Amino acid sequence: MKILYGVVGEGMGHAMRSRVVLEHLLAAGHTVEIMASGRASEFLGKRFADVNRIHGLHMILEENRVRRGKTLWSNVLGGVRGLPGNIKAYFELIGELEPEVVISDFESWTYLYGKNHRLPILSIDNMQLIHRCELPADVIEDHRVAFQLTKTFIKAKLPFCDAYYVTSFARPPVRKPDTWLFPPILRPEILAARPADGDHLLVYQSGPNEALAAALARTGIEARIYGMRPGDPGEARDGALWYRPFSEASFIDDLATCRGVIAAGGFTLMGEAVYLHKPMLSVPLTGQFEQVLNARFLEREGYGMAADDLDDPSVLPRFLERLPGCAAALAAYHQDGNREILAAVDGFLARVAAGHG
Repeated sequence: MKILYGVVGEGMGHAMRSRVVLEHLLAAGHTVEIMASGRASEFLGKRFADVNRIHGLHMILEENRVRRGKTLWSNVLGGVRGLPGNIKAYFELIGELEPEVVISDFESWTYLYGKNHRLPILSIDNMQLIHRCELPADVIEDHRVAFQLTKTFIKAKLPFCDAYYVTSFARPPVRKPDTWLFPPILRPEILAARPADGDHLLVYQSGPNEALAAALARTGIEARIYGMRPGDPGEARDGALWYRPFSEASFIDDLATCRGVIAAGGFTLMGEAVYLHKPMLSVPLTGQFEQVLNARFLEREGYGMAADDLDDPSVLPRFLERLPGCAAALAAYHQDGNREILAAVDGFLARVAAGHG
């Protein structure tokens, strides 16, 4: 089957999740054309042929905050430069692939192509949870305005798809039709990892965070830190703090053997930590409701702890005290790799091929 596959480039989670589905589709003999923006296009371009780069939205982060002004200005300038290329790629696809179905991981151009050509569209992402499921009041409290704005944006981005496959480690009630929940999609390196009980903390940040570094130093516990010094590729030690250059192999090994994880509220790492039964302290990016939602669900399930910031010096000690309880809750979590969602994707394509999509 000829498939047009779109991947949004904001955050690497979309690309890593899509990689798994794309490998499955290609192994099954399908022909796939990939449209991706930002870092997703670079990541997927190293692994697949036929990856087309298109312009997409992005965020500018500083000190664990989304810088709204800089982000808006950068996207406006990027949009002016990127839009003609998007339109050109969009129309070139009409005469080239002639796709039979569209799969979109929160990516708009492939979705629009599918709608304009009346093709079946499958949405695969975690964001649709905000619009298509019932969220508990305690999860959205104090963030109702941000929740409504985010929900409206998600509702407008990919409306009226034929099916929505939503990934989540939580199981809120589904409130919209054509919507199914699945466990997080995990890259093969995570599935192959062997969890063990270690003494260190794994820390992942997108840029400097002085408050976190100070809080970690006060604990005296070894912390293996990634991403906090993005301009310095070398290793460095500062007491118990071990700043490490990014390496997928060392990161996964440190994740699989840590006693706990400290990071923002990104869904991919959170899903990996849950799968490997590693308690997590989630400090969502300020101004990012989706990360707030992830963090609060994590705490609600008992798998970790959510915190608005680390200005309160009691946050990290409280997380360390909760580690045994979180580990006990995580011990009951289980998922059979990616079997459920990949089987569902196969089923969707089989229905399309039979004329029932």
